Amino acid sequence: MDVKIRTALISVSDKTGIVEFVGALKQMEVTIISTGGTADVLNAAGIEVVSIESVTGFPEIMDGRVKTLHPKIHGALLSLRDRGEHVEAMAQHNIDPIDLVCVNLYPFEETVAKPGCSLAEAMENIDIGGPSMIRSAGKNCKFVTVVTHPDQYDRIVGQMEQNTGAVREELRSDLAREAFGLTASYDACIAKYLNKQSGIDFPERVSLSFHRAHVLRYGENPHQSAAFYRRSHTTETSVSSGNCLEGGSDLSFNNLLDANAAFELVKEFDKPAAVIVKHLNPCGCATDDDMRTAYRKAYEGDVISAFGGIIALNRKVDIELAQMIMESYSRFGKALGASGFFAEVIIAPEFEADSIEIMRALKSWGSRVRLVETGPISKTQFDTEEYDVRHIVGGMLLQKRDQVGWETDELTYPTKLKPTTDQLEDLRVAWLAAKHTKSNTIVLAKGRKVIGVGAGQMNRLESSLLACKKAGDETAGSVLASDAFFPFPDNVENAAKVGIAAIVQPGGSKKDKEVIAAADAAGIAMVFTGKRHFKH
Repeated sequence: MDVKIRTALISVSDKTGIVEFVGALKQMEVTIISTGGTADVLNAAGIEVVSIESVTGFPEIMDGRVKTLHPKIHGALLSLRDRGEHVEAMAQHNIDPIDLVCVNLYPFEETVAKPGCSLAEAMENIDIGGPSMIRSAGKNCKFVTVVTHPDQYDRIVGQMEQNTGAVREELRSDLAREAFGLTASYDACIAKYLNKQSGIDFPERVSLSFHRAHVLRYGENPHQSAAFYRRSHTTETSVSSGNCLEGGSDLSFNNLLDANAAFELVKEFDKPAAVIVKHLNPCGCATDDDMRTAYRKAYEGDVISAFGGIIALNRKVDIELAQMIMESYSRFGKALGASGFFAEVIIAPEFEADSIEIMRALKSWGSRVRLVETGPISKTQFDTEEYDVRHIVGGMLLQKRDQVGWETDELTYPTKLKPTTDQLEDLRVAWLAAKHTKSNTIVLAKGRKVIGVGAGQMNRLESSLLACKKAGDETAGSVLASDAFFPFPDNVENAAKVGIAAIVQPGGSKKDKEVIAAADAAGIAMVFTGKRHFKH
């Protein structure tokens, strides 16, 4: 059923495009009811409106807290116009129907995201009348059109212009669906804020608020449909907040997962660092005083696995670095056994304009690589309130993010031999890489670069053997990181056989004394972190 729009109520916080939208409604002879600041904006643009007070016969009171919460407004929105008793009630109480409501809500998320926002200020920005009107109009979408975002204006005006001022039922239903999603998200944000204010990490009920950013080509596999949803108003630099530069195709489901894994690891380092990720695990990771050297070392860590991987950098991509990345195979890979090179995604805080041109033109695959620019990385803006969310069938697991890194003050040194300064730097690289690698994890590092990774095995010894196999002859003098404690001395004994010089692990095993004794017998320095980094 089509419903002709004769009367519209307009009350918006975000006034983007509102003058043009209401102007178009007026041209179609729609009567406009408006409130407060919105009415002022429309009047200033020469658009005549009917005040809310003249409809309700009651003034705005309590600093505008009460203005639309009135039977003449909600009766006008909720009445079923094909039901006799509703029509009679409207006539009896002089209620005229409202056919369209255009409301967007007080900017609660934006307000609480501001530094120094007080509880009183936050509470004042909880919209009451807006959600009430949205819900009333959405419930009665059989007769009422509910508009909640400037992006919807053109769609509505276009349909009305083609349909003699009427909106079709399909569009009204779709807008109602979006409206209830908005109010649910809005309430979820308020609940999250109040839980934070009360110091409650895991409340009785949790609603997570995200908005759809993109419908993806497919999910983890081509037979699975998928979409990417983004949190609003996060201040942390991340893949989600990054900007995919012109060229290449859209990021896929797996691209986003791998890019996030790569970027979250590279963010751990203060000095120039490069990470290459394949299937959620780092196959290359290195840090150095120079960004180009860091990238070269990361690539050389595993040139075969790097093929088709995700590159993450924590510094700007300049012309020289762009050339090095694009020529990785010809410069370093061929001699190390690679059969070629291309990257799916390159993510960095910034790309020089000329570096983008080089990447697009230098190699044939350059036209396809996705370049994601994130902006500067700031450790002061890490979101400590964000959950790590895991879904299981019929349920959900929430935990705080693992933001423990290399905590120098927490380290203990249980062995007779202590690590050197250079070994401590390598241990740090190995430990941070292990944190971002699937358990069970063993990571070897040397010269501030990862040289071998054993990931996702069902026992830790198998992971150790894989890491040592990957590192080959480079194991002599390298260091080893384990994401969890050693339950037996076997990993230390294996490390001794291949010349590993130092080990970092959480400690805390019942067999710690035996493990330490094995390290002392082999002349291996050991560091305990006191924290483990399981990553399932």
